[in-house]
Amino acid sequence: MIAVVPKRVAVIGGGRMGAGIAQVFAVAGSVVCLVERDPATATAARDRVAMGLLRAAEKGALTEPTDGVLERLLLVDDIAGLSPDTDLVVEAVPEDAALKIRVLAAAEEIVGDNAVLASNTSSLSIAGLAEGLRHPARFLGMHFFNPVPASKLVEIVTGPETGDGPRESARSWVAGLGKTEIVVRDSPGFATSRLGVLLGLEAIRMLEEGVADPAAIDRAMELGYRHPMGPLRSTDLVGLDVRLAIAEHLHRELGERFAPPRLLRDKVARGELGRKTGQGFFEWKAS
Repeated sequence: MIAVVPKRVAVIGGGRMGAGIAQVFAVAGSVVCLVERDPATATAARDRVAMGLLRAAEKGALTEPTDGVLERLLLVDDIAGLSPDTDLVVEAVPEDAALKIRVLAAAEEIVGDNAVLASNTSSLSIAGLAEGLRHPARFLGMHFFNPVPASKLVEIVTGPETGDGPRESARSWVAGLGKTEIVVRDSPGFATSRLGVLLGLEAIRMLEEGVADPAAIDRAMELGYRHPMGPLRSTDLVGLDVRLAIAEHLHRELGERFAPPRLLRDKVARGELGRKTGQGFFEWKAS
């Protein structure tokens, strides 16, 4: 497999995940068009990328000045601003199936017939998201992980109609980013969310039952099983609201073993969403 990067990439959604995806493609040499809904949020997305590049430079992880990378980042506030020459579209909007379907269908109308369309969804059905597309053979999942620049894994999810060409292109592009891919079949939660959420939910139940405090539960997995991060800190990083939404989806699809614990629901109701609010299972200082 040849490691390459697409010449032109569009990332729709400039939140933490979208900005991270835009950053890694721009660093690798792609021209990246980052789409946000209005000028203010587009500027905020650019600031996220710029901050990520600054952190990378401080760690010695960049081979060129940050300004050079930012020159390859274009900002637009409408999908209509995408280039017809785009090679890859990555949708990174919130986990709302109806929203993702609308965004992907709108992008398909703009880009050329050879463009690959991908969703960064962590759990939604690729077959379901493809329902609004005229050419579902060029659609798949490219599930990146947070924080995108540091994470080594990308989960490529093939739907029932995904073609061999788009799948192999996605594998080559992931290699071009210096990351490792796994290819999984479309199923509820794929591989990573299904395993990660199940572990996280059990850790929350243990906390509810008073088995141990959050630090001890996490340390058990970090030291006992060599996990780089414990399940509760990982939940804080992902966002308790995001984890709850995925758990509810998997509960509907796969049954009671994915039922969200009351503690998770209560924390989300109180606005304790993890790192992004400063409080989850741990306290987080602003960075």
